[in-house]
Amino acid sequence: MTSGGALAYDWPTGTPSLDPVQSWIDGYERRPGVVDELLDANGYVRGAWPRFLQRFGQIGDREVMARFLSGERHIHDAGISYRVYGDQREHAWPLGPLPLIIDSRDWAELAAGIVQRAGLMERIVADIYGPGRLISEGLLPAAAVAGSPEFLRPVHGVTPPGGRHLQIYAADVGRGPDGRWRVLADRTQAPSGLGFALENRMVLARAYPDLISDLHVERLPGFFQSLREGIAAACERSDPRICLLTSGPYSSTYVEQAALARYLGFLLVEGDDLVVQDGLLHVRTVAGLKRADALWRRIDADYLDPMELRSESRLGVPGILDVLRRGGVVIGNMPGSGVLESGALSPYLPRIAERLLGESLRLSDPPTWWCGDPESLAYVRANLDGLTLRPAATPVRGPERDAILGPHALDAAREHAIAALGDRPFDWVGQETGPLSTMPAWFEGRLVPRPFVMRVFATATRDGWRVMPTAFCRTAEQEGVDPTVMRAGIRSADVWVVSDIPVETPPLLNTITPKIRRIAGHLPSRAADNLFWLGRYLERAEGVIRLVQTHLGRLAGTLASDTGSDVGTPTSLRIRALLEEWGSVDEPDLPTAALAREALCDREQHGSALSHVLSARRSASTLRERLPVEAWGALTELQDLLDFSGSRVPSEAQLFERAERALGHLSALSGLSHENMNHSAGWRFFDMGRRIERGVNTCSFALRFAGDHAGAEDLGVMLALCDSQIAYGARYLTGVSLPAVRDMALLDPFNPRSVAFQVEEIVRHLDTLPALRADGVPEPHRRAALRLAGTFATAEATDLNAIQLGELEEELEGLATLIAGRYFPGNADALRPEKLTGLA
Repeated sequence: MTSGGALAYDWPTGTPSLDPVQSWIDGYERRPGVVDELLDANGYVRGAWPRFLQRFGQIGDREVMARFLSGERHIHDAGISYRVYGDQREHAWPLGPLPLIIDSRDWAELAAGIVQRAGLMERIVADIYGPGRLISEGLLPAAAVAGSPEFLRPVHGVTPPGGRHLQIYAADVGRGPDGRWRVLADRTQAPSGLGFALENRMVLARAYPDLISDLHVERLPGFFQSLREGIAAACERSDPRICLLTSGPYSSTYVEQAALARYLGFLLVEGDDLVVQDGLLHVRTVAGLKRADALWRRIDADYLDPMELRSESRLGVPGILDVLRRGGVVIGNMPGSGVLESGALSPYLPRIAERLLGESLRLSDPPTWWCGDPESLAYVRANLDGLTLRPAATPVRGPERDAILGPHALDAAREHAIAALGDRPFDWVGQETGPLSTMPAWFEGRLVPRPFVMRVFATATRDGWRVMPTAFCRTAEQEGVDPTVMRAGIRSADVWVVSDIPVETPPLLNTITPKIRRIAGHLPSRAADNLFWLGRYLERAEGVIRLVQTHLGRLAGTLASDTGSDVGTPTSLRIRALLEEWGSVDEPDLPTAALAREALCDREQHGSALSHVLSARRSASTLRERLPVEAWGALTELQDLLDFSGSRVPSEAQLFERAERALGHLSALSGLSHENMNHSAGWRFFDMGRRIERGVNTCSFALRFAGDHAGAEDLGVMLALCDSQIAYGARYLTGVSLPAVRDMALLDPFNPRSVAFQVEEIVRHLDTLPALRADGVPEPHRRAALRLAGTFATAEATDLNAIQLGELEEELEGLATLIAGRYFPGNADALRPEKLTGLA
């Protein structure tokens, strides 16, 4: 607290009442012996915090919470989440409403240290995998390098294409006891957090746009532009194809990887999307194999090539190291750069910096002793009560921090620590670690101190290293909890670098006119697969919802209650039988309300509407970089609407209303896809999936409700399921007729719900998609589509029968199989397209 309870700085004249801010400062319990970002040792408010608190105090508690609730809604609607190691569940991103404020002068000192350290790390890793002078001159123990699990011998001697081992460098930093920044850990393997820092800024920019502008907060676009240009500059081709390699949607940081791919315009790929051919790396696309020029990897390097590294890996690409040796692909960061993360290097960095840079380190490490050195081992053994014992290889894989022994745990684990040092001492480092510095967080309308760690990022450019003017900050809600890794009890915070003068806004106009293009590029096969199934799952959900809604609507006037056996008419029995056949319900003779609830929201039923929506969401989770944010929000709202449970069964009216709202959300998704997605190959696969599934469903409906002996109630249900009642009533004034209903539902090319319309749209999509053959002969999938289109164009409603309807349904499913075999991963056609030779 400040002395005497007074604010220890001068406020500008003419400001409003300072009572809220004064109460925050007076109630802020700074922890003794801990460096704090808000108050210094004398109780004075640091740096740019006065300016922020003045503006923040003008907003008011209620307005603060209202603004941040808007941000939290964006987090929920946009699906910003993370996973804990070993946990398959997604957790909503825990962003705090208060940013960390750092003065631009303080940040400049930190950034200068990061630039120096990034340059040092680049030179160290180049020496380790090159001439090895640091080891031969005794500046670095050979065992500290060769004994690291991150040292990859197959990469030794490989010259990195583009000339750099590191494209991205990151450091976890905090304040030391002297108040100066120090590096807690180097991150060079595949540094995470860059995308989360970007998402943090986007959320708080929605909550406090006026504060960001008024306080002159440094902007981020220039850094990301430099990142993209730096990777592109290392490639041979002037317009390179840059891929971001992910381990998939179950990665703990997949959401941020998708955010980065979308923001930077990179192709988000998994190992199965890539293949080595002719000594080069290619992406499997719907147009065949296309060369990949650069790979920003976000998987650990030892999983990169199962032929030379981990043979059990399914995340990498067989043969990619050979492509790297040939200079055929740029990889950032280079495999093997994770060796720099070893804590064993820390004690030797000061001397190495003097040798390589001719200057002292601007950012120091906590005092560290590598136990592979006999003198250091003796010191650690003699001082176990005051040191933290950590694995030399970081980060630790597996259950977090199980192998880290601090002074507070040594009474219970001393024997384990001594045994570890006696068995393999070179696997451990001893480290002096004091309490983490703290920053203010907003809790129940007041400021409270929280321990924090910042991850600061730098990217290599043609002009040197550039530091991102923000950081990925994590705070612990309790003292003694390590906030290095996101998990329960850890929150994130945006970092605002505040300047005294207006910040420079990167120019939007590119002085170099690019080649005009209207198509982003070739669609990867995996993305096509997921878009296709996203459309199919959504259409399946709609089919179930329409069946339930139609059943409830047809019976609404005949059922007195939702208890007992109210199975209704033969038409109702057919609806129930179809729901059972689709796996939407277990027992078709349930009471109507119970049956409707099970078909709509039962997670245990693989064919329920909710199960289809969850499957659609899983497909969509792999497409975050391609789908409009609004589409993800609508899909989330649809899941929330259907994901209801409880012991009380809702009434039929309530279930009917919920089904009606769900159809509205599906219509919104359809509209968003049609109006907000670029009508290139990706949209076409999504639309084809919907139309194939709609055609299959309509044939299935016709078999049951438009058969040869269909009655008026059956035909009415058929029109309802095809959403064609209004169109039918406007066209025919004499009531329902079997031939007229069949024609409208199956053969009418002008009805967007008919099967004929779906087939014609599929043919149009296939005509637009790239072909592998250049001889003009239709490929099998296109030939099947044309055959179906001809059948529907020439058929007559009076001639259709159950056998023909069943055959048409099977042909539609067969067409889906042919499309999958041609365009999706694992097919035999994932080759280069043919080229015409000779002259016409």
